[in-house]
Amino acid sequence: NANASEGGGSLSGAVKADGSSTVAPLTTAAAELFKEEQPGVNVTVGTSGTGGGFEKFCAGETDISDASRPIDDADEAPLCEEAGIEYAEIPVANDALTVVVSTENDWVDCLTTEQLKAIWEPGSKVSSWKDLDPGFPDEELELFGPGTDSGTFDYFTDVINGEEGASREDYSPSEDDNVIVQGVSGSSGGLGYFGYTYFEENSDTLKALEIDSGDGCVAPSAETAQDGSYTPLSRPLFIYPAKASVEKPQVKAFLEFYLENDADIAEAAQFIPLNDEQKSEAQSAYDSLVG
Repeated sequence: NANASEGGGSLSGAVKADGSSTVAPLTTAAAELFKEEQPGVNVTVGTSGTGGGFEKFCAGETDISDASRPIDDADEAPLCEEAGIEYAEIPVANDALTVVVSTENDWVDCLTTEQLKAIWEPGSKVSSWKDLDPGFPDEELELFGPGTDSGTFDYFTDVINGEEGASREDYSPSEDDNVIVQGVSGSSGGLGYFGYTYFEENSDTLKALEIDSGDGCVAPSAETAQDGSYTPLSRPLFIYPAKASVEKPQVKAFLEFYLENDADIAEAAQFIPLNDEQKSEAQSAYDSLVG
């Protein structure tokens, strides 16, 4: 981008992002790489969760909202509309929600989406692995997962239990994925879920399960997330820039940098890059926002 390099980093000012804790490492990686070109621009990245981020964004407090699910048309979009905040939905990377067990678990490699629902649905009485399948040992099932403010929780409960936010409550919730890692890896009968990044970082102590949604067992990977075969747990991750913010030169330069370098940024943050179709979708969403 010619503008960004003119005068060797002549831009200054702030760029405020907030929202999903899943997307935060991505926007942070973008900010760090951008700072090498534009040291005068200060990009801050908050983690209020996808829902909390949209609240701030629609109140005009931020330039960019990080989101691990699309904006809610019933509750969130009208708030932005009332405040006169126009935006674009831009995919920036892919994630594969990963269901993990301890490496000590030698009895399961694949679960069906029906079995996941039996484990996680509201009021579930599955308390032992044997309850799930008589061939499994009578080992206590200890559950770990994200808290209710998380877009990851919203997404998982929607695609597995059929309703966003519908989940059994007797599990150990945490907004910190590292706590979930420690819980599952320290329990021979443990099971949890979070984004693919955290599995990759901890693959020495955790085992990722393959998921069968009707067409056989599929492991989470960059390839299966990009081609859509890892279903229903792969998902795109988004940023939502405000139209008014794009009029600020430092925000515009940061967004253009984000889009042009998305593959490097995804790799730096250990996410799965966009496929070609998503890349052109992202570019046209941005172009129409800028007008």
